[in-house]
This record gives sequence, C-alpha cells and structure tokens, in this order.
Amino acid sequence: MSHDDQQALQELQRRYSTLLPEGYQDRYDDLEPTPMGSAGVRYGADGQVAWDQMWGSFCDLAMAGGPPHKGTLLEPARREEIDADRAGYAGVVAEISRGIGMITDLAPVESRTPGWIVMECSTAGMAAWLLRTITIENVAVRADGAFLELPAGPAYRLLKEVRNVITVIAKTTHYWVGHMSVMHRQTIADLLNGMNDESPLIRPAYAGDDGHLEVRAALANSVADAVQRETGLTRSPHRHPDWLGLECATPRSAVWMMRMLVAANVLARREEDVLFVPINIEVDPDGTIVFDSVALVHRLGL
Repeated sequence: MSHDDQQALQELQRRYSTLLPEGYQDRYDDLEPTPMGSAGVRYGADGQVAWDQMWGSFCDLAMAGGPPHKGTLLEPARREEIDADRAGYAGVVAEISRGIGMITDLAPVESRTPGWIVMECSTAGMAAWLLRTITIENVAVRADGAFLELPAGPAYRLLKEVRNVITVIAKTTHYWVGHMSVMHRQTIADLLNGMNDESPLIRPAYAGDDGHLEVRAALANSVADAVQRETGLTRSPHRHPDWLGLECATPRSAVWMMRMLVAANVLARREEDVLFVPINIEVDPDGTIVFDSVALVHRLGL
C-alpha cells in the first residue's frame, strides 16, 4: 500500500470511529450482526399499541456492526398508491407519528411530499447523523437541515412496516441521546460539516416518480461497468432507480466497504453480501464521486 493510501485509510477509519457512540469506538470490528428477539407488543388501556413500553434495550447499531433493522430496504409508497387509499395512508401517518411522539421528544407530521413523514430534530447535526445511521438500517430516510423524513404508505401493516419505522427511530435516537455525550455529538456535527465542505454528500434522491428513469438507469450502468473494470466487483441483479448493488465476496467485506464509503461521504447500505451505493443525477451527474470512492475503498481493503 502506498503512503498516500495508508494516510487515506487512517483518515477514513478515524472518521468512522468518530461517528460511532463512544462505547463502540474500540470494539466495532469485533461485533457480530446477531439480531435480538422482537420486543413483545404491549397495549394501553385504550387498546392502542403502547409504543413507549415495548423496548428495554436495543440490538447494536448496524453502523457499528449489528444487524440491519430491515433485511431489505423499506421504502415510501408511491403517489398513486397513496391516492388510491387516502384514508389508509392518513391512518398510517397518524400511528407512526403517535408512536414516535411517545418514545422521543420529536413531533412528526405528514410531509408535503407524499410517502413521507417529517419531523424536526433538535439540531442539524442530529438529523445528519440519523440520516446515515438509518440508511444503514435499510430504512429509506431523507434529511434537510434539522428536518428528517421517514417513509410511510397506506399498505403499511401495524406490526410490520409501521413498527419498523417506529423501531428504527427509537433505536437510533436511543443511541444518539443515551450513548453519546453532548461534546461528542458536537464533534460528530463538526466532522460531518467538514466532510460536506470537502465533498458533497452523495445520497439517494428518492424522487418518488418516474422522472429521468432512463437517465438514472444509464448512469447506474455506466458506474457499474466502470467499477467492474477497476475492481472486479460485479453488479447484483437488483434494479432500483436510486441504488446500485455490487456483489461482494462476503457479508463482512460488504460491511467494511459500507463503513468506509460512509466515511467518504457516500451513503451506503448492504443486504447480506450486496453493497448498495447511491445513484444521484443531480449531485453526482456522471457518477465520478461514487466510482472514485468505491475504487479507493476497494483498493484500501485489499
């Protein structure tokens, strides 16, 4: 490994360690992605789920090496699905908002963008950290300043998708509030601001419509071809307008590359041994940032 690559690896590892709660910083390489049993459902006197009484603890953050909350990506409903069942959608939004309100100090409401629930975090740094952490848990999420958006849809089931959204925000805010000092949270916010100044965050657009599908597909094809030529990593069978899947040798190698890409300011997630990197025609129109980042991280891991 060249001297420059050694320095790049040390910097990415430093960044990623900083992003983790203090208790993980010296042991995250040793964690196994072992899920805990599902929390039992509890109901209040009114017959509604008592979301604030369901969790005494949480499994390790997927960011730290624990199991992703979802095995596959949980996404927002499309506009036509919502339009076909407005009453069902309103009920899901209300229940997710009620659950999140019971377990956090946040107050979610229906977003102006169909398929999303929006809530204001205490700081922009918190929202930026949750964006990265929840993405790694395989739940779609967006952020703009201090505002965070989570997915919703009329077909979401109470003890499946509704519970998934509430659980992932409960888990991640639990680690942000309960496992990190105020000083460390500020250090994370400063780090993320500095990373954004160095290179724009590459994240999925989640446009929610069919706009520019051909352009996005062409960009994904171009990046996939370039990555294969440079690294040997082949494209997975998954097809998604916002994500490109790359086959890794093992789940462990996918986890390592995911971590280092996040430290390079490229949102990433994994499903088993498939690494997913974002396709964003506005921020990275020719895919250069994603390609360069994947090529660097792959080289550093050899």
